[in-house]
Amino acid sequence: MAASHDVIVPAEKVRPLRRAEYDRLVGLGMLRGEKVELLYGRLVRMSPQGEAHVFSVTRLNKLLIRALGDRAEVRVQAPFGASDVSEPEPDLAIVSPGDYLNEHPGRALLLVEVADSSLQDDRRIKGPLYATAGVPEYWIVDVIARAVEVYRDPGADGYATVTHHTGNALLAVPGFEDVVVRVSDIVPPQRA
Repeated sequence: MAASHDVIVPAEKVRPLRRAEYDRLVGLGMLRGEKVELLYGRLVRMSPQGEAHVFSVTRLNKLLIRALGDRAEVRVQAPFGASDVSEPEPDLAIVSPGDYLNEHPGRALLLVEVADSSLQDDRRIKGPLYATAGVPEYWIVDVIARAVEVYRDPGADGYATVTHHTGNALLAVPGFEDVVVRVSDIVPPQRA
């Protein structure tokens, strides 16, 4: 007889958790102490953050807040209402100004994930999710390769355009062409 954790429940028998239900669980404190996010109706454990990850999130956050001022909100590791069954917590989100006390934003100009151990998940899981949510641009800051992957032109099948940037390449923030970010300013310095 198989152990209970070895039993596979057919996908058609599983009902996805909805965002409203997830938010209620969070509000009741049922997930306190758990590092999870809602992806495609399932609670998914979030990857732990290493120092390189924290470095890039902190640098990019500081640069974006300074450059954008009151023109947009820069949200750090905060929920994003991607769909009725997905509420990821991107490392950074640029959204329209607002208080978002009653509901998480469901639209963003830019979402950013910083990846060290999560690179494949950020490409295969988060990328398609953000594309179908209509996010016009998505960046993955790859701290290992010291590069930024930029995803544009979202559609039902994911992003149509992917570009790779390193070193002194400048990235314009969508909707704010006067705001540019140098890749080398947001990736950890190369160690000797």
